Amino acid sequence: GPLAVDPRSGLILGARQCPSPNCDDRPPGVAPDLVVLHGISLPPGDYGGPWIDRLFTNELPADGHPYFAEVAALRVSAHALVRRDGGVVQYVPCHRRAWHAGVSSWEGRERCNDYSIGIELEGSSEARFTDAQYLRLASLTRALCARHPLRWVAGHSDIAPGRKDDPGPLFDWSRYLSSIRDTGL
Repeated sequence: GPLAVDPRSGLILGARQCPSPNCDDRPPGVAPDLVVLHGISLPPGDYGGPWIDRLFTNELPADGHPYFAEVAALRVSAHALVRRDGGVVQYVPCHRRAWHAGVSSWEGRERCNDYSIGIELEGSSEARFTDAQYLRLASLTRALCARHPLRWVAGHSDIAPGRKDDPGPLFDWSRYLSSIRDTGL
């Protein structure tokens, strides 16, 4: 069904909650006006496992896979993840700052984490995202727009060009944007 954001808690109703410690308060008076879309799979190209939750909760075993050694020490999170089957996991309440963007800028403003909501899509640059993900991402975007003064949506590659390439070349921007056209984004 449609998702909603609780105005007091910042929790996405209908999402599985997996709280991440990798967040803090936004700067005073700053409300999110940007949605940043990311792509993630752990290990790269593998789907459905527990590893994204483990990364965002600082419990990824460095020796669990050769790639994990590169990322296990990172202190990162996102507000939400849309899994391949359309399931949504929330890591950080929407009114708090998740640590998803890194060194970044949008429309001349640095530090995108301060004013954005980060949504991870389970996927890779080699695989198309699923119909279930596009439907759920549209529902999630609508819920966020109903609660926050969102004005833009961008990919991680747009806010950190040359450093990041997600959500990647196979993300169908026209499909996504047409599905949320009525939100004004």
